[in-house]
Amino acid sequence: MFRSLMPFGSRVPQADRDDPFSSLQREMNRLFDDMLRGVPRAAAIEPAGIARWSPSIDVKESANEIVVSADLPGLDQKDVEVTLTDDLLTIKGERKAERSEKGENWQVMERSYGSFQRAIALPFAADAAAVQATFDKGVLTIRLPKPAEVKTAERKIPIGQAGSAGRAA
Repeated sequence: MFRSLMPFGSRVPQADRDDPFSSLQREMNRLFDDMLRGVPRAAAIEPAGIARWSPSIDVKESANEIVVSADLPGLDQKDVEVTLTDDLLTIKGERKAERSEKGENWQVMERSYGSFQRAIALPFAADAAAVQATFDKGVLTIRLPKPAEVKTAERKIPIGQAGSAGRAA
């Protein structure tokens, strides 16, 4: 499920998995992603000179539900839209620039503004009527209960001693 959140390698065809050059490309993409993990998303600049941003999200899965949390600082509840289409959860919104001109020139502008959209593929088709979304102090939290047929029961697996399974008596 969580591979769908990754920009590269989320759905790799079998032919590409066997190709050594495709494998090298995926590994290089993974290394760059790991290297840039600490770089703010706002560092990406659009051709028009407008900085883009995308909210950071956390996805947690338990036996009964999936919880998605998105950091949306500076936004109000009315600025955010959450939609669910079968197994695709979409969060979108817009952070508008608010700048007061008081005769001062801007030297540095580190905060990013603009619209965003995050889509998360779920491992099941969620019941939209059962989904709950809350917005508190700039954090959007979405709770998606798992359908009964998807819930998995935890079972303890016994661990045998090495070499004892295939030994003849």
